[in-house]
Amino acid sequence: MFSGIIEEMGHIQAITPLQHGFRFTIRASKVLNKTKLGDSIAVEGICLTVTKKNWWTFSVDVIQETINRTSLTDWKVGTKVNLERALRMGDRNGGHNVSGHIDGVGTVLSHQPEGIATRVTVSVPQTLTNYMIEKGSVAINGISLTLTNVMKDRFEVWIIPHTQLHTTLMQKVAGKKVNIEVDMMGKYIEKWIKPNHE
Repeated sequence: MFSGIIEEMGHIQAITPLQHGFRFTIRASKVLNKTKLGDSIAVEGICLTVTKKNWWTFSVDVIQETINRTSLTDWKVGTKVNLERALRMGDRNGGHNVSGHIDGVGTVLSHQPEGIATRVTVSVPQTLTNYMIEKGSVAINGISLTLTNVMKDRFEVWIIPHTQLHTTLMQKVAGKKVNIEVDMMGKYIEKWIKPNHE
């Protein structure tokens, strides 16, 4: 489980093809502190398992299922990525409950400056907006954000200067793909209610 509060930006140092996927080696610093093999780190919002590490890098192995459901195909050597270690019991959660299991891929439509903030519009399938409400939460590339407007096939969030500086979101210009995780509570509620209407 994660909070959606990004700890640092790392970058892809190497990509190694595997028989049924890829190994990504990621340069980082803060998230390596006390991280052990087998621990989980959210990389651009995707919960991945650390399979190798040293002082400056860690590696994760990615299977085809993950590649098919995320924006991983856009990753190249040098690509910057948001990083967050899994929460420990007793940690503060300044964002919302983020599982690191991506629900779908969205496309950035625009960045619109609004005073000190930036309004970002992202298009997504209606299957995702069904779980979104104004002032609810969404994770974009692992970043916990508040929904300010939800439409049939898109939504808007406002990005404060701190988030602009310390995450990869401002680098995702119009046309770029982003990983979307909706608030899991909406999915649980649907599952509890749906059988009563069938």
